[in-house]
Amino acid sequence: MTAASQAPAAPGAPLDVVVIGSGPGGYVAAIRAAQLGLKVACVEREALGGICLNWGCIPTKALLRTAEVLELFHRAKEFGLSATNITADFPAIIQRSRDVASKISKGVAFLFKKNQIEHVAGTARLLPRPAGGPHQVAVDGPGGARVLAARHVILATGARAKPLPAIVFDDQRLIEYRRAMTLPTQPRSLIVIGAGAIGVEFASFYRALGTEVTIVEYLPRLVPNEDPEISKELGRAFERKGIALKLGHKLTAAKNHGDRATVTIEPAAGGAAVELSADIVLCAAGIAPNTEQLGLEHHGVQLARGFIAVDERLSCGDGLWAIGDVIGRGLAHTASAEGVFVAEQIAGHPTRAVDYTAIPACTYCHPEIASVGLTEDKAKERGIPIKVGRFPFRPLGKTMAASEYPGFVKTIWHAENGALVGAHMIGPAVTDLIAELTLAKTTEVNVESLVFTVHAHPTFAEAIKEASEDALGHAIHL
Repeated sequence: MTAASQAPAAPGAPLDVVVIGSGPGGYVAAIRAAQLGLKVACVEREALGGICLNWGCIPTKALLRTAEVLELFHRAKEFGLSATNITADFPAIIQRSRDVASKISKGVAFLFKKNQIEHVAGTARLLPRPAGGPHQVAVDGPGGARVLAARHVILATGARAKPLPAIVFDDQRLIEYRRAMTLPTQPRSLIVIGAGAIGVEFASFYRALGTEVTIVEYLPRLVPNEDPEISKELGRAFERKGIALKLGHKLTAAKNHGDRATVTIEPAAGGAAVELSADIVLCAAGIAPNTEQLGLEHHGVQLARGFIAVDERLSCGDGLWAIGDVIGRGLAHTASAEGVFVAEQIAGHPTRAVDYTAIPACTYCHPEIASVGLTEDKAKERGIPIKVGRFPFRPLGKTMAASEYPGFVKTIWHAENGALVGAHMIGPAVTDLIAELTLAKTTEVNVESLVFTVHAHPTFAEAIKEASEDALGHAIHL
């Protein structure tokens, strides 16, 4: 009998909080709880930092930065430079990405040590709670089996790639995003299933390296959660890069033929099927929550579409809380905000609920995409009176000096009180620029106060001011 399968050791003195999962929701919740004087342990079955730090947000951005640098080298003549024989060392690119992730994970370990948080390696599950007693969390790990007792348990177990019925991952030619970051060699051709953030980011990265890329998306446009004008602009940019787009098509079959992979697709509206082939097929069409074998059945925890159902306090039971991907939120910074909210509630510290109407969404393909609030269509559906302003990056001195892809900023303001309804951007540095408009969404900043805020020149941020002026009918540089 292995150590992991032996009877677990009896729990010691109850902790205040046990966090299950150390992603950007879990580790932030653990740190904030510890800052507030609570005794905390965090259980993680893989590397500290969870999917985001090890397989998602961070390593993919390292890959995309490499792609950006490579594209700049290829455009050296635009800047009066000469750069020849520029080649991509694919294994080195992958290794750099893994090294960045490793450093960030070690940073979380340092923060745990600094805040006296116990890191428990292993797989956790909830046991039945003794009457009148603390929660019991069984952990099977490399150090053997043990039980943690705690007044509160925060479930931050995240999610994983979700396969479609027509594709079965084999880690060879039919793959999900984790394998896409550790391929031994660069594929000559790639089919990406799904045109959400993950799909378009990998398409952008591999195309910059010279891989022939085709995107297949069931809906009629790229990044379908974004404003349609953003989708249209990204489509133009991708087609200029040579990325083939099969929009409004559904996947009906995917096969590994040994030396190649094929997919069969057909128009979503009906029509003749088409077969495509490539070295690799990457499915980036959604996530499935990690709720299996958590022991939820012992506590009456309810699921909604597979995700843990929570109330407005993010509670899913007496002393049980859930945050992040496992409740279907889907963004790292949302999970972090939820982690702080829950930790502060547990500690009895003054706090405020997460404002889900003001969560920025960022996609790090090239050109970048960022948004916050409602799209124009959604605002109209809700009967909100609006003023819409747009401003292209192209006329800005910073854009021309940097020789950046232009794109635009679109702002949507309430026509009566001037409050920000939504903002949508595509172009240079927009994943950083969105912070200004997110602040406007959460404070009393309105269109007039933003317009009268002096923006430094030359900067990309001037496009935000100009788009807001356009909503009022007097953009200076249009």
